[in-house]
Amino acid sequence: MNAESDGGHAVTDTATVERPTGRLEPEDGGREKAVREPALGSRAPRFVRERRLLHLFWQAGVFLVGLAVVAAGAAMLVLPGPGWVVIFAGLALWATEFVWAQLALRWTRRKVSEAARRALDPRVRRRNVAIGTVAAVLLAVAVAWYLWRFGLHMPWSSGR
Repeated sequence: MNAESDGGHAVTDTATVERPTGRLEPEDGGREKAVREPALGSRAPRFVRERRLLHLFWQAGVFLVGLAVVAAGAAMLVLPGPGWVVIFAGLALWATEFVWAQLALRWTRRKVSEAARRALDPRVRRRNVAIGTVAAVLLAVAVAWYLWRFGLHMPWSSGR
């Protein structure tokens, strides 16, 4: 299940270890800094990680709870509720125990921060404002044409 628990040897405490990723991201001042991310692996308590069977049950419990949260988020995509927020919360729960979820969460965070940085770019903002203005004008023209053509008749006041 977990890359570090399959070897059959004791797993080291990885919750506080940080390794540089080698990636450089620009800071506000144009300088670059190395991004440090926590090491991959289980974040279960040490006494759980040291006992293989207990760790397996721990992973199963984390997986089931995360699955329930992700399923609730998926249901909220079509029902009222913050679906994507709940799905990412389930992914974050899985990331406390599984390397694949940690990698997926890192990728998602990186993509979201890149999108936020691009959205705050002045050229992109001007383009989005222009597109929004054109869309609003087209919508206003369509509504005006509909009202001119068919008038304003409310379905509940049919005149009977």
